[in-house]
Amino acid sequence: MQYLEVKTQSQSYKVVVGRDIFERSLQEIFNGSSWDKLFLLVDENVFLHHGDLLLNSLNHFADDVQHLVVPQGESSKTVAFWESTVNFLLTNGVRRNTPLFVAGGGVAGDLGGFVAASVLRGIPLIHIPTTILAMVDSSIGGKTGINHQTGKNLIGAFYQPNMVIADTRFLTSLPRREWINGLSEILKYGAISDASIFNEASIFQAEDYRIIDQEKLISLIYKCIKIKADIVAADEFESGIRAFLNFGHTFAHAIEKACNFDTISHGEAVFLGMLAAQKLSRLTGYSLNENFLEPYKPLYQFRVNPDEVSSEEIYSYMFQDKKRTDKHLKFVLLKEWQSPAVKNVTNKEHIIEAIMLMINEMM
Repeated sequence: MQYLEVKTQSQSYKVVVGRDIFERSLQEIFNGSSWDKLFLLVDENVFLHHGDLLLNSLNHFADDVQHLVVPQGESSKTVAFWESTVNFLLTNGVRRNTPLFVAGGGVAGDLGGFVAASVLRGIPLIHIPTTILAMVDSSIGGKTGINHQTGKNLIGAFYQPNMVIADTRFLTSLPRREWINGLSEILKYGAISDASIFNEASIFQAEDYRIIDQEKLISLIYKCIKIKADIVAADEFESGIRAFLNFGHTFAHAIEKACNFDTISHGEAVFLGMLAAQKLSRLTGYSLNENFLEPYKPLYQFRVNPDEVSSEEIYSYMFQDKKRTDKHLKFVLLKEWQSPAVKNVTNKEHIIEAIMLMINEMM
């Protein structure tokens, strides 16, 4: 079990990383006390594989455990499902001190975090990330949100959890595609902060992902969380260096939108987005002598027909990015590896060229 504290202006909290640590971590949370009620918001696939473990463990600490299953996919991150989740809590007697446990990947975590932030103006939130992506990225830092028809994560709030329990046991039921989905965010940390991660991430190249060395995996997850925790501690509300965590994401969110959040996963889009951002970095004058992302290309199998998306469509969706503050498009680029910079790019031809690289990589 490895511990890490995330310190922010609004709240500090503990992150626990390890294997088979869920029950022990619950004992730390409750510390000998019990609750009359608590809530569990859980992804449908997680509930299928781990529902008994989650409910049996939580029932040791509460007289009444109410749970709601979140359908898989971005379609659950809607105003309608957020409202139905809020209704579920309110009609079942939630109070200001009633904890909400959220078990799942990025979708469940983003949704559950926003529910916790908005119900009664804030209730205790405990994240149980069950995917690589959620462990290293979305469960850390307090970004919550749901999608709008005009774009991704356009409605939400900054709301820090009370604790994050990253138990790698929950990863055993993931399909290979979900492991690779999370790999993209790991590679992002290598690009913006610590290039040694590119070597350590080679454990994902194993033929059988189910026998990944647990010690190395836990160490890698911990390292990524530490990078994000340090950035969030310095810039909780994304007024400065926290923007570096969006490397590749301006391209990624646009292609997700172009694919109706359906035929491409977030992690796949981020990998393509990082390739495009790397290309745009070079086009705008930065020098990147190596391509650390290249060895990982064969791990990605895209389901998008490149003929179904256009560079102009993706370009237009970039202007709906929630991080844009003026008429120009803003990108996180690399001056060199481990040295990111936020830059306005006004040359449309350069942006289109980077988008075309992204589209061609899907072939």
